[in-house]
Amino acid sequence: MTFLTRNLSNHVLTLTMSSPDTRNALTGPEQFEDFERTCNEINDNKAIRAVVLTGEGSAFCAGGNVKDMRDRTGLFSGDPYDQADSYRRGIQRIPRAIYALNVPIIAAVNGPAVGAGCDLATMCDIRIASEKAMFAESFVKLGIIPGDGGAWFLPRAVGYSNACMMAFSGEPVKADAALRMGLVSEVVAPEDLVARAQTIAAGIAANPPHAVRLTKQLMRASQNATLDELLDKSAAFQAVCHAEPDHMEAVNAFFEKRPGNYREQ
Repeated sequence: MTFLTRNLSNHVLTLTMSSPDTRNALTGPEQFEDFERTCNEINDNKAIRAVVLTGEGSAFCAGGNVKDMRDRTGLFSGDPYDQADSYRRGIQRIPRAIYALNVPIIAAVNGPAVGAGCDLATMCDIRIASEKAMFAESFVKLGIIPGDGGAWFLPRAVGYSNACMMAFSGEPVKADAALRMGLVSEVVAPEDLVARAQTIAAGIAANPPHAVRLTKQLMRASQNATLDELLDKSAAFQAVCHAEPDHMEAVNAFFEKRPGNYREQ
């Protein structure tokens, strides 16, 4: 079985981490390869316009396997050079793959998101949480650091001060506090979580897909670009959008008060 189970409906792909016995821990090359392969397939499949990521069972993702840390096995075996290489060739494939997605991805956080699981949620463009969700940037509790890019993603999600509070203390943040600090956009009842995420994704997928993809590229670029750089890229992207047939279809749909009928690209 693959780690990620898939369900594609109306241009929305729902990915479920399906290892509830490990609380969807990220422990080995099978998970890393599955994320990388799935993200590549999403980018190649123009029928997919938005993605929802959630976890099976009581947890969203428990992060790394502490037993492997104790036993010095898997990712945690070998000397420091070997371990650094294991991170680069292993779990760091996930943030690179998710960051390269050309469609929006929504994290539907159904339960605890701990360590690398917390970072996995911050890799997504939008996060909504169940009332049972909890977030913990808990690496310091085990005497380690966020090795999967969390120190890059978390401050961009919650701001530097909140990120430092989470990362330096390692203490858990419940769903209501996560909402107040902007870590999540909504908190909903557990039974409504996936349906709500899919509704948000469906609303995104109903828009002209070229405009959504280019908007995502701009949003990502804005994290590092100067204003002049972003304005220049925005002008180029806008020229492309005006030349797209779906632009006129969207304009016509607006005046005719109907949903747009957009082509597969």
